[in-house]
Amino acid sequence: MSRLKGYGPGLLVPAGCAALLLLLALAGPLLTPDDPAAGTLDDRLLDLWSPGHPLGTDTQGRDVLSRLIAATLPSLAGGLLPVAVAATAGLLLGTAAGLGGRITEQALLRTLDVLYAFPGVLLAIAVATLLEPGLGTTVLSLSVVLTPAVARVAFTEVQRIRTAEYLEAARVSGAGRTSVALRQVAPVVAPVVLVYCSSLVGLSIVYAAGLSFLGLGVAPPAAEWGAMLDELRPALLTHPAVAVLPAVTILLVSVVFNTLGEALRRRIGDSRALLPEAVR
Repeated sequence: MSRLKGYGPGLLVPAGCAALLLLLALAGPLLTPDDPAAGTLDDRLLDLWSPGHPLGTDTQGRDVLSRLIAATLPSLAGGLLPVAVAATAGLLLGTAAGLGGRITEQALLRTLDVLYAFPGVLLAIAVATLLEPGLGTTVLSLSVVLTPAVARVAFTEVQRIRTAEYLEAARVSGAGRTSVALRQVAPVVAPVVLVYCSSLVGLSIVYAAGLSFLGLGVAPPAAEWGAMLDELRPALLTHPAVAVLPAVTILLVSVVFNTLGEALRRRIGDSRALLPEAVR
C-alpha cells in the first residue's frame, strides 16, 4: 500500500477501471448470464428490468447484458491492438527518420504526410473496404490511421536528442546506427511514445466501433459494441433506453482510457507528450 501513496485518485481510479475492463474481457464467457448468441423472437425488444433480462433484449430476443459482456473482448481488442501496432511501427519509423540520412528522412516523412493528410475516419473506411470484415481488418485499418501521428512524435523526440553529447560519444566509440538506436535512443523516446499512445486508446475504441457499425469491422452475429448499436438502431424510437446501451458503453469506456492517458501524462510530467493528433 505504501507504494500507492504517491499516486492520486486521478490515476488510480481510471487505472482500476481499465484493469476491471480487461478482466471482464478475459472472463466474459464465464460471466454472461445467458448465451449471447441465443434468443427467441417471443422475447424480442424487452424493456429494461424485464424478468431474466435486466438490460432488456435486442431485435432477435438476445439478452443485451450478456452481449455487452461478450462484446468486451473484441471491442477492447479493436481499440488496444491498433495502438500497440502503431506504437511499435511509429517508434521504428520515427527513429529511422531521425537517425537516417537526409534522403531516408524525407522519404519516410513525406510518405507519412500523405497518409496523415487524409481524415482518420475516411482513411480507416478506405482501408477496411478493401478487406473482408473482421477484427483483423479493424486492427490493420486503424494501425494505418494511427501510425503517422505516432511516428511524428517519435521523430520530433529523436530530433531533440540526436545531437546530444552521449550519442556523439557512442558514435565516436564505434557504435553503429542500430546499436545507437536500440541502446541510446529507444530508452529515451519510448516513454514519450507510450504516454502519447495512451491517449489514443479511447479514440481507437470509438473508431473500431464505428467500423463495426458500418459493417466493416467485427461482423454479426459476433457481439461487438458498434455492431450491437447498428442492430438496435431500428428500435431507437420505440425502445430508446435499450437501443442506446451500446453507445453509452462505448462512451464510458473511451472516457476511462482517455482519463487514464491524461493522468499518465500528468504523472510523468512530459510536456512533449502531445494531445492525440490522430483526430483529423
